[in-house]
Amino acid sequence: MMESPDEPIERPGLPDPVEEVLALAGARARLVATLVGHGDWSLAFPAPAGAKFNAVTEGSCVLTVPGREPVALRTGDVFLLTRPTEFVLSTSPGAAVQPASPYFRGPDRRAAVVGPPSEPVSARLVGGSFEFDGRARQLLLDWLPPVIHLPGHADGAAEVRRMLDRVDRELRDDGFGARLVAQHTAMVMLVDLLRHLVASGAEGRGWLRGLAEPVTAAALRAMHADPAHHWTVQQLARTAHVSRSTLAARFKKAVGQGPLEYLTQWRIELGADRLARTEESVAVIARAVGYGSEAAFGLAFKRATGQAPGAYRKQVRSATGRTDGTGRSGLPGADGA
Repeated sequence: MMESPDEPIERPGLPDPVEEVLALAGARARLVATLVGHGDWSLAFPAPAGAKFNAVTEGSCVLTVPGREPVALRTGDVFLLTRPTEFVLSTSPGAAVQPASPYFRGPDRRAAVVGPPSEPVSARLVGGSFEFDGRARQLLLDWLPPVIHLPGHADGAAEVRRMLDRVDRELRDDGFGARLVAQHTAMVMLVDLLRHLVASGAEGRGWLRGLAEPVTAAALRAMHADPAHHWTVQQLARTAHVSRSTLAARFKKAVGQGPLEYLTQWRIELGADRLARTEESVAVIARAVGYGSEAAFGLAFKRATGQAPGAYRKQVRSATGRTDGTGRSGLPGADGA
């Protein structure tokens, strides 16, 4: 087999794994809020439950995350925290650190002001959280670095800046549908951040990194297009126009596991989603995700999750408080910008 050159292999009609993973994880923007700081200030934010973003629309400040080097943020910069860790935003190392939560408990939880109003604005930020359902941390967040920083001068940042300006304007004007516009715009920004991560060549492994490697991406798209197919490494190599050994080596290097290991994981995620959302029998789900029998699926599912399919379904329904098969909790929440 001839190996593919560096350009991507075009396969129209195949699914986008990023779209599928975000949809399966139930990714959605939760609260979008603004923070305006005057003079010198320093705010400590609680650990987010899912992922947390902030963007500087005016001025500058510094992001401090325990165990990592401080990140200087300037106008147009965006960062995403993918781990449940506390963080501090500040304009001066000498400013006394205050908890951020009280500033978002006033009449308008979408806007906070810190520092003496008589001082000029030192930084204006738009921030919010992304919520995920079910096993999203293993599926999405655990493959990402703890902090993703998109500088305002990076490729694609200009478009993000325009989106942030729209969010800022929507929240300031507070017209009808403002929160909905802000939340949907934040979801677009999440995709842009993921694109930046891949394009930047940052260290790390995982399915997202695999999409940046043309050969690996071809195999990933094929598996996502037909996860129930009885794939072999040889068949996947054929879709990528490379040898079996080349695909195995490149896939392992980029994703951190072999192609068939990834396929098993993806099938389990698809099965878990159906268990949470539908009333389909375990046997039907097993066939839909590529297992020849209910017993084979049950064994693989328990090996991956520590629970039998039926027990997992019961636990998810109990945790979300839903019995209608949606698997969605819909619980609101807020933790500031």
